[in-house]
Amino acid sequence: MICAIRISGRVGVAPDRVAVLNNIRLRKKFACVLFKEKDKGILKIVQDKISYGEIDNETLRLLISKRARKPGNKPITESADVIIKKLEEGKNLEDLGIKPFFSLQPPRGGFKKSTKLLYPKGVLGENKNINDLVRRML
Repeated sequence: MICAIRISGRVGVAPDRVAVLNNIRLRKKFACVLFKEKDKGILKIVQDKISYGEIDNETLRLLISKRARKPGNKPITESADVIIKKLEEGKNLEDLGIKPFFSLQPPRGGFKKSTKLLYPKGVLGENKNINDLVRRML
């Protein structure tokens, strides 16, 4: 799965990019969304505002167990392993009754690289260290 996190805020973003970010549910800073591999193309349009990359199963398990919520901001009752198994079968989070985005905190210890440059000099764009970033934002 692909994990996308919005890094930059809303000021100074072109209206067409705001529309794309709203469509993929990255409406505010530090929002996180999961995508399938085939949906990776839309992320290239807004790669200067988000960080995205391949997420491993252990980080995904932590993300779901700590940050997944039902509508009404209620905690989930299923285990993270069951949810991951259903996601691999082709279902999405909305089908499972879970909000399709996760609200994260700013990373502990700060960003290790620039938030204005693309990877490898910064954290934006396709980031190979996305798992480390997500773990520090939980």
